[in-house]
Amino acid sequence: MNRDQAQQHLQTALANPTAKFRDGQWEAIDALVNQRQKLLVVQRTGWGKSSVYFISTKIFRDRGMGPTIIVSPLLALMRNQIESAQRLGIVAETMNSTNTANWQAVTQRVLNNQIDCLLISPERLANDTFIETVLQPIADRIALMVIDEAHCISDWGHDFRPDYRRIVNILRQLPPNTPVLGTTATANDRVVADIQTQLGNIQIQRGPLIRESLALQTMVLPDQASRLAWLAQVIPTLPGTGIVYTLTVRDAEQVADWLRENDIDAKAYHGSIEADGFENSNAYRQHLEELLLSNQLKVLVATTALGMGYDKPDLSFVIHYQAPGSIVAYYQQVGRAGRGIANAVGILMSGVEDRDIHAFFRRSAFPSEA
Repeated sequence: MNRDQAQQHLQTALANPTAKFRDGQWEAIDALVNQRQKLLVVQRTGWGKSSVYFISTKIFRDRGMGPTIIVSPLLALMRNQIESAQRLGIVAETMNSTNTANWQAVTQRVLNNQIDCLLISPERLANDTFIETVLQPIADRIALMVIDEAHCISDWGHDFRPDYRRIVNILRQLPPNTPVLGTTATANDRVVADIQTQLGNIQIQRGPLIRESLALQTMVLPDQASRLAWLAQVIPTLPGTGIVYTLTVRDAEQVADWLRENDIDAKAYHGSIEADGFENSNAYRQHLEELLLSNQLKVLVATTALGMGYDKPDLSFVIHYQAPGSIVAYYQQVGRAGRGIANAVGILMSGVEDRDIHAFFRRSAFPSEA
């Protein structure tokens, strides 16, 4: 497979006959499909990491090889990935907490080689029944293992997930020449070194993390009244749609209520939100995501529940009502904006309550021994 042939797949996926690879994309695909390497790709949000593993999947399947397994941490991320796969003609399925009734049918399709790509959570991958009934029977013919948001493997990562650690043991059960791809936008040197230790002989591809389309600014408005007034005045003047991030559920609800009182089409979004007519919180959150994707909302006011998995290329602004707990969390969240448009803005506001909220979160995560 050469670059021109692979680029035709990119053009199909993007429905753009003039699309070209971004710096590093072809090199990553080549490392996987032609050199069968283990590779960690550290690239900015919006660079197109999913294009790398879906084009690689397409190439492997055209060669008559087995499926790709993608370990993905968030349901929203899985939904977006399935839609992306379908644009390339890839048959993708998922096994997660929202479709347990379909697990048996999906398992049978995997065993019958009727699926090109299977997306699973790290918790599902760590499940002994899944390992015995799905993974082990197809281990010898898995074409590619993808670990999305690979910083979750590391103890030093900002979003460490213990079940990600079991991925290392799973990889050891696969044939040694099975290509492996880890992707992340937020791995510093310490996290990268830890991932290398966990995954062994893995190549590193790093790209610039700056996105020229995204302008950043900071504002200090100590009291919430000033910030609320600023939001009501400025958001209507911003082009397109966006996200306002808050640190707490209460603030998400209050800010959304305030914006609606000022004739701004806004909704709150957090992990426990529910609404009449929807089966559960997951269903309602998916509905809210779709409203913003289709530009039926001006703004979602969200906690970190709206994070890594949300992809809206034309999102034009991200505003932080309060300062996030870390620079890595900030980078992940502000990186939602400006992925597919020439100009976007990220505005970081901070107030007197930020430090107290962060201290509360730390105490909750690490309670005293008393």
